Amino acid sequence: MTLYLSDIVSVSGKPGLHKLVGKRSNGLIVESLDGTGKRFPTSLTQKVSFLSDISMYTYDGDEKLEVILKKLDAGVKGGLALVTKKSSGEEIQGFFRKVVENFDEDQVYNSDILKLANWYAVLKDVLDFENLSKPEESEGDKDGTKKAAKAAPKKAVAKPAPKAQSKAKGGIKKAGNLKAG
Repeated sequence: MTLYLSDIVSVSGKPGLHKLVGKRSNGLIVESLDGTGKRFPTSLTQKVSFLSDISMYTYDGDEKLEVILKKLDAGVKGGLALVTKKSSGEEIQGFFRKVVENFDEDQVYNSDILKLANWYAVLKDVLDFENLSKPEESEGDKDGTKKAAKAAPKKAVAKPAPKAQSKAKGGIKKAGNLKAG
């Protein structure tokens, strides 16, 4: 079975990463990726984060974890050494600057970078970094066209915009793009 980022989760209160193996009405069933193969159910009170939904702050916006992991994999294959808990703050920052040059130092903490390095160490043996997304989740085919959705698109339901109260006139303020009527 091929694993994708959307199959892997991080569970609050549980160390490491876990593979999604099943769903139940009050949570998920996950299996540890640490080699033990231990399975356990999650509860509704535990925060479960799918790796495909995680991104990191940059000065240009957010960068998806998928893109960062691909850059990290290329860097490690090119000789970049992973940082550890014993690395200094400057070493950790320098390491991540080689992976993501424009990351936001104020919002990406050294602990986040260490967690990323630990996640990569676990994932390098179970993921194909060239194909981190499921085919139906990818941006497009080789020719650049997007794949058609399997389900029929839902009809858009127009909802009226909320009316903003103007404090100056005490009346209703109408937005410029709304038609009166």
